[in-house]
Amino acid sequence: MKYSVKEVYYTVQGEGAQSGRPAVFVRFSGCNLWSGLDNDRAKGRGGCSAWCDTDFVGTDGVGGGQFDSAHSLATKALDTWCKTSNAQPFVVCTGGEPLLQLDEKLIDAFHKNGFELAIETNGTLAIPRGVDWTCVSPKGSAKLIVHTGNELKLVFPQIGMDPRRFEHLDFHHFSLQPLDNNKRDENTKAALEYCLAHPKWKLSLQTHKYLGVP
Repeated sequence: MKYSVKEVYYTVQGEGAQSGRPAVFVRFSGCNLWSGLDNDRAKGRGGCSAWCDTDFVGTDGVGGGQFDSAHSLATKALDTWCKTSNAQPFVVCTGGEPLLQLDEKLIDAFHKNGFELAIETNGTLAIPRGVDWTCVSPKGSAKLIVHTGNELKLVFPQIGMDPRRFEHLDFHHFSLQPLDNNKRDENTKAALEYCLAHPKWKLSLQTHKYLGVP
């Protein structure tokens, strides 16, 4: 299988329960909820196309490209990891929607290179065996089929998305992330107030945007 990757880069995890942790990000091209093109925002499923700010179109980003094998992509990720560190390498597979491409061969290749593997998914596709950390971010009306994992991270507010409908699911962490649009300050205040009133939820800020890192 060939893998289409928008970008591969080294940074810190900027959001959620692992915020602040150094990681190699592998951002796969493509999504099953919308095309990523501005002209198609009205056609996207699940509601996320109205506010999604991630560029996952094509393979022209830093470190991106077409990778002919799981080995070549896992090697690219390892080459991107900090060369002077003796810590276990950590890779975050994201998108778009990484589960359109992430398969058991690639998971095994990451593990052979010593990586702990995390994914960030919209939860509409089945997860292959071997993923070490699963973060699910439900999107509006899109059907959620992944009901267990390490973290459920909900962009807030979303129309028709009451956080309470997810609280029975089998996740260790429940995070609310303020919607980043022209009402970001208002959304952040609303998310903070919700977390204070519902302590099952933790506030997740996109710290990488405040720090000015990828």
